[in-house]
Amino acid sequence: MSPSPETVLVTHPVPAGSLDVLSGYDVISLPGEEPVPAEVLAEAAREVSAVLCSLIDRLDEGFFAAANNLRVVGSISVGYDHIDLPAAERHRVTVCHTPGVLDEATADLAFALILGAARLLGSASEDLMNGRWRGWGMNQYLGQEVHGATLGLVGYGRIARAVERRAEGFDMHVIHHTRHDTGLASWRADLDTLLAESDIVSLHVPLTDATRHLMDARSLARMRPSAVLVNTARGPVVDEDALATALEEDRLFAAGFDVYEHEPEVNPRLLSHPRALCLPHIGSATTATRTAMAEMAARDVVAVLAGKKPAHPVPGSVPI
Repeated sequence: MSPSPETVLVTHPVPAGSLDVLSGYDVISLPGEEPVPAEVLAEAAREVSAVLCSLIDRLDEGFFAAANNLRVVGSISVGYDHIDLPAAERHRVTVCHTPGVLDEATADLAFALILGAARLLGSASEDLMNGRWRGWGMNQYLGQEVHGATLGLVGYGRIARAVERRAEGFDMHVIHHTRHDTGLASWRADLDTLLAESDIVSLHVPLTDATRHLMDARSLARMRPSAVLVNTARGPVVDEDALATALEEDRLFAAGFDVYEHEPEVNPRLLSHPRALCLPHIGSATTATRTAMAEMAARDVVAVLAGKKPAHPVPGSVPI
């Protein structure tokens, strides 16, 4: 029997209880944390009214063309570069996302990477766990100071400002760069200026044509050899080969990453470098945050199916 017109497809398992708002709908849940092959995803969505997906699901023209009854996509993510928005608009599908709810958790993780990369915690921990540590030494694992350092924020949205609040506790001097003047004394109109002034640079921009490889060989060359680069935004914002070269040639001190250019693959030059601290995309990975994200996406799906305006449509999405 075909699914009812009010069927919701959930592409991956979510925290227990986070979809209680869907109790009145026929919910189809796909198993597993791995990306769903495009043809499998398109077939599963063929007759459903709504889809709750994640950032590892690629929703393209083929997907929207196959989903005959689809009215709304709720992405359990802030970013939505994995969704072909023009295709969604052509097929009159509203797309929603989950901004705001993961700001504090992601800022926590960004600051953890700032501390971990600057203080070489990754290589120090790895040496200890693998039996390579032979006791305290005056010149072992000499990192960079975080307290009192200049932190450059590329982007100045909610997460960046949450990182700034954390930096205040470390008496850091915080500057930021955005395309438009924020009216604050800490604003730097030119990215190169921010890069040259900063001891630590933390990236907080969405992935767009303008930000893809924003941090390329030229930009990295503007940073100090003692500087640290942290990315919790989107992987393709950084040219990973250029970054690896900068680290290998000691033109950059360290890097801390939670996102990658070709996830789930990670550049092996970064994985093997002792001053690159690499985490598996866990910025929002707390029980409370992931639960809140799924709940938010589910509530917007219910709103659209009820003919109401969702609270968090992506910019330019189909209006209700």
